[in-house]
Amino acid sequence: MVSLADYRHLSAGKVRELYEVDDRHLLMVASDRISAYDRVLPTPIPDKGRILTALSVWWFERLAGIAPNHLVAVDGPAVPAQVRGRAMLVRRLAMYPVECVARGYLAGSGLLDYRAGGSVCGIALPPGLDDGSRLPEPIFTPATKAAVGEHDENIGYAEMVASVGGDAAAALRDRTLAVYAAAERIARERGIVLADTKFEFGALAAGGEPVLADEVLTPDSSRFWPADQWQPGRPQPSYDKQFVRDWLAHESGWDRTGPPPPLPDAIVAATRDRYLEAYERLTGLDFAKWPS
Repeated sequence: MVSLADYRHLSAGKVRELYEVDDRHLLMVASDRISAYDRVLPTPIPDKGRILTALSVWWFERLAGIAPNHLVAVDGPAVPAQVRGRAMLVRRLAMYPVECVARGYLAGSGLLDYRAGGSVCGIALPPGLDDGSRLPEPIFTPATKAAVGEHDENIGYAEMVASVGGDAAAALRDRTLAVYAAAERIARERGIVLADTKFEFGALAAGGEPVLADEVLTPDSSRFWPADQWQPGRPQPSYDKQFVRDWLAHESGWDRTGPPPPLPDAIVAATRDRYLEAYERLTGLDFAKWPS
């Protein structure tokens, strides 16, 4: 029986650990770590890694007709039993060095950019929009991929072209918006507003089509709002880690210069509840049965 120790550890991100299975496959293991403001917090969220994995797998399956993805298996002889439920066996890809962000609503850094100059990543938007407003149409706003502890920076489309080339930039933009449109519709049918999300893509070979990778459409990488409470003009209730960001910013007393503080038990429990509700509302499945 294979053990995690049998694989070479390649890297550790804010949440995931990456292991080499062979020259064509990797094992991606999601931890219970949570990050905010570019820092990994000292307090884990129980079951978070399993929820992220379960939700990513569900989305990969539903979006496969729109975008190929890197998922191979979540079970089987190559997946160690000790990480079953929070690990994905995936195809090895050459990753594009950009975060592909789709925004259908105004929030986060997009709201800050809009308030500063009426545009987001160089895309002019109509006047009169507010916190949580739905955009006339979804927009593509790429960002740099930052190392752990550093901040992703929004970039313009021209900067992305300079980084990856015109053909690849266009393919990534079109695929990002197509996946977002399909996911936004699926989420809306289940009573959830998918305000924005970020994707990562790679290619099996140089010049190949973009393959959806990493995690996808989870509370870590997306803003999920309850549709029946959506109200532009104020911060929205959410099923994502905005809850943790808000506690850090307004209640913790942390000035972001020293180590982040531990999360209180009540914040940990409420964060887990939000992640769990996102999973169960979107999928209609009982998380207790994951993996089946």
